[in-house]
Amino acid sequence: MGSNQQAVTFLTNFARAAVGLGASATLLNSSLYTVDGGERAVLFDRFRGVIDATAGEGTHFLIPWLQKPYIFDIRTKPHTFSSISGTKDLQMVNLTLRVLSRPEVNKLPTIFKTLGLEYDEKVLPSIGNEVLKAVVAQFNADQLLTERPYVSALVRDSLIRRYACLFVCVSGFFRSGGGSSF
Repeated sequence: MGSNQQAVTFLTNFARAAVGLGASATLLNSSLYTVDGGERAVLFDRFRGVIDATAGEGTHFLIPWLQKPYIFDIRTKPHTFSSISGTKDLQMVNLTLRVLSRPEVNKLPTIFKTLGLEYDEKVLPSIGNEVLKAVVAQFNADQLLTERPYVSALVRDSLIRRYACLFVCVSGFFRSGGGSSF
């Protein structure tokens, strides 16, 4: 009988310890987040809003329920825009623009506040099409072919200027097309 009482006491203490250890492990797991290589995290705090510092690669602590990390991919990514635009002489040309871009790391909290996580899907295509149409409208169809380097430089400079307002760096650029279709 005495050993039965000891077994019940032992199992009760073991169950308490297991529940305590499980709760501690769950709390520790929910207070950690990992930022992989090529990514940065912006932390949202329920009381203070978006915190102005970004978290680099590695494992970081947060306060569960109070804070939430949002992970940004900061690697250079290609974005392709196709546009059918009217030229100065009213001919339609089909252009394709491929831009390599990435966000400015120190401006990620601002990008998150103003544009959100999908900034590259929301804003970049519309600006790319807008710039293509604005530049193509300045030239005749034959000028697009004969002055291709100048047109490309004009598109590149316009894109860099427009994307800089959104804190996005343009590191590569390729324009194809220029053939007229009637």
